[in-house]
Amino acid sequence: MANALPVSPLARPMPELPPVAGVRFGATAAGIRYKGRTDLVMAEFAPGTTVAGVYTRSKCPGAPVDWCRAAMADGRARALVVNAGNANVFTGRAGFEATQANAADAARLVNCAASEVFLASTGVIGEILPYQKISAALPGLYATLSDNGWADAARGIMTTDTFPKAATRTARIGDTTVRIQGIVKGSGMVAPDMATLLGFIATDAKLPASVIQSLLADGVGRSFNCITVDSDTSTSDMILLFATGQAGNVEIGDAHSPHLADFRDALDSLLLELALLVIRDGEGVTKMMHITVTGAVSDESAHRVAMAVANSPLVKTAVAGEDANWGRVVMAVGKCGEPANRDTLSVGIGGTWIARNGTVVSDYDETPVVAHMRGQEIEIAIDLGLGNGTAQAWGCDLTHGYIDINGSYRS
Repeated sequence: MANALPVSPLARPMPELPPVAGVRFGATAAGIRYKGRTDLVMAEFAPGTTVAGVYTRSKCPGAPVDWCRAAMADGRARALVVNAGNANVFTGRAGFEATQANAADAARLVNCAASEVFLASTGVIGEILPYQKISAALPGLYATLSDNGWADAARGIMTTDTFPKAATRTARIGDTTVRIQGIVKGSGMVAPDMATLLGFIATDAKLPASVIQSLLADGVGRSFNCITVDSDTSTSDMILLFATGQAGNVEIGDAHSPHLADFRDALDSLLLELALLVIRDGEGVTKMMHITVTGAVSDESAHRVAMAVANSPLVKTAVAGEDANWGRVVMAVGKCGEPANRDTLSVGIGGTWIARNGTVVSDYDETPVVAHMRGQEIEIAIDLGLGNGTAQAWGCDLTHGYIDINGSYRS
């Protein structure tokens, strides 16, 4: 299906993805659901690789999510297997058996414990995963793994995505330069916690599992948990971070070590870039929204306000129609259940304040706002005037394209 969709007008080209020491990737066509495209991805990690993960908060998670949560117990990883087209969700005992079989398949190839194999699936819910197709394809796929397989992997994990998504950074830990690199998929059913997405990030830094878990969770809170396409949280979401240790940097035992300042900033930057690539590929997207909230009673309250605006169908359709209907923003703020006061509320679009302290600005000229609404990136500012809480959120418009894609998802 991914091949049949027009590429998002907000797409970004994939960057050059150099090797990351201790990581080999590959992709193949296993025929799980799609025809004529890659749909199975594998990675092998050097011995000693540590792992961290952040997962969906759905109460109906997929079998691979359960598997990975359990596998994280010892913080070690040697392999990753990802399939697209079938989410292995709501499949009962069969779903559990599929994870057992494919983890064992990969473990035999890599010569590791099954608990060091991480699994992810994305696609249709409620259909039994034909894991035998994965079992049959893995040996041939393993033989093709290479240092330069990142781009193929980015394409292989796509479902309704219209372009592959990746980002790369370098950072310093002490006197050592390390690389951080990641791929992500996600287009619809995207809202915290987390978005409906799979993300896989690797670094050659030497870091304990506890440290990268803290860094990843904090970074996701400022990126993937601040985006929404449609307010729907997937059953299969996960982001995994693997640290191969090949860079040989100074030993780090604490996530708050000053040696990690540059690495933390680079990881946060990479996570936000990947998250925004998902919004740029929102199903049916023509415009991206950036909502900034200030003056809330707390940062948490500001976050909930920002997400309410980003998720509002009326705000999203107004943006799609290039209608500078700021009343939709007022509506979304007022309905979300967070502290707000009509008489202290201010709303701006595209750098122009439209309403201040509960009333329209006296000399308000809609001309620059109308011009801004014709662009592809829409800025919405909200000042609640109640406190010091701030937050940002990113979303996209709601178009007929979203309905077309999701009205025929299984066919």
